[in-house]
Amino acid sequence: MSPKIRYEIEFPINSSPQLLYQYISTPSGLQEWFADNVNSRGEFFTFVWNDGEENARLASKKSGEKVKFKWIDEDNKDTEYYFELRILEDEITKDVSLMVIDFAQEDEIDESKNMLIDARTYNTFSFEYSSSST
Repeated sequence: MSPKIRYEIEFPINSSPQLLYQYISTPSGLQEWFADNVNSRGEFFTFVWNDGEENARLASKKSGEKVKFKWIDEDNKDTEYYFELRILEDEITKDVSLMVIDFAQEDEIDESKNMLIDARTYNTFSFEYSSSST
């Protein structure tokens, strides 16, 4: 299997950073927009979607700013891949954005981005988006 490629997608969001942080840092918040179901046990999270589930470890967080999860294997060992949810606030305009950083196979990047901007996401946040692959 070829290595995954890092990609970023940024969503301007009409929300305060404090409220948005609840949506990116708690199982109930993540379940509102990121996955169909999210369970946690300590630092370990299980993200459930229609086509399966993935496990991750909460690698770091900074209150009101970001969370970073490392994808883990079946032995609960960190893989080289992670996803990060970072709140950006423009210092002048105070506009708020959510930056999502993740990894996917090259032929799955568009699908991964589309999953993030599905109808459930629009209903939760009501936003536009921009993206890039690096």
